Amino acid sequence: MNRAQHRSRKRPRDPKSVGNIDGKIQYLLSAEEHLLQAMSARAPLTGILNEICSALDCQVGNIVSLVSLSGNDASDLAVIARKAALFGLTLISAESVVGENGEVLGTLDVYCCVPRGPSPDEFQLIQRASCLAAVAIKLDDETNKERTLGLSGKRPTIATVLEWPLSLN
Repeated sequence: MNRAQHRSRKRPRDPKSVGNIDGKIQYLLSAEEHLLQAMSARAPLTGILNEICSALDCQVGNIVSLVSLSGNDASDLAVIARKAALFGLTLISAESVVGENGEVLGTLDVYCCVPRGPSPDEFQLIQRASCLAAVAIKLDDETNKERTLGLSGKRPTIATVLEWPLSLN
């Protein structure tokens, strides 16, 4: 396997090392593909949300992003805002993470050291990250429900069928 093939199997390259717009688009696609693979492998939610935020931070630059789940206490969010202010960060975007049925699953907060609003391109990236976070959160919720049903003995038939051996011979 040559170096290019080996590198393509790992995480996406840093977009700062990519000079042109096509390279940046390719980075975004590979980062998104990596995240979707992690979701389908049922990776821990916190890790996936951290990767979403890291990809957004890296792509936009000079920002710090954070996904907060809707069940978090309001005082926890106030503490986060105070800590951000201590580091000289100001909130430039607070995007709701919304599921398909319109339920609010959390928020994606984006902080920057310069008071400003996101550019239109940055706003699109923030919305995309919010959508990815919604998919990850819903998938994690479904996985937790399946585990709960499996432990209580009320497991749906289709989940049981998926555990059958591939060959009955």
